[in-house]
Amino acid sequence: MAIQIIADLYDCSMLIDDTGAVTEAAHKAIEYVGANIVEECIHKFEPVGITYFAVISTSHFSIHTWPEYQYAAVDIFSCRDDVADGIAQLLKDLFGSRRVRIQAIQRDIKG
Repeated sequence: MAIQIIADLYDCSMLIDDTGAVTEAAHKAIEYVGANIVEECIHKFEPVGITYFAVISTSHFSIHTWPEYQYAAVDIFSCRDDVADGIAQLLKDLFGSRRVRIQAIQRDIKG
């Protein structure tokens, strides 16, 4: 039915502390999974860190960043089961990450 992807991105560039760069990366990733943005919100923490959240046509998409650790956590819910491998590479490239760990959870309404 759907897949929830949890991505841990390590050794990221400082782009993860730039609201414009995080928003642009989110938009590219959301487009990649074949979804549309219904509503979005972004918050910049002081002194560093960003939380981005979007309600998307397939459920939700979020990014939480810890620039001081060069780390970003991304959650994606998608109706397309084939996105897990590609989204990892896309996010790695967008954030200049040297290492990505992906966990995929199959969601099934029938149990």
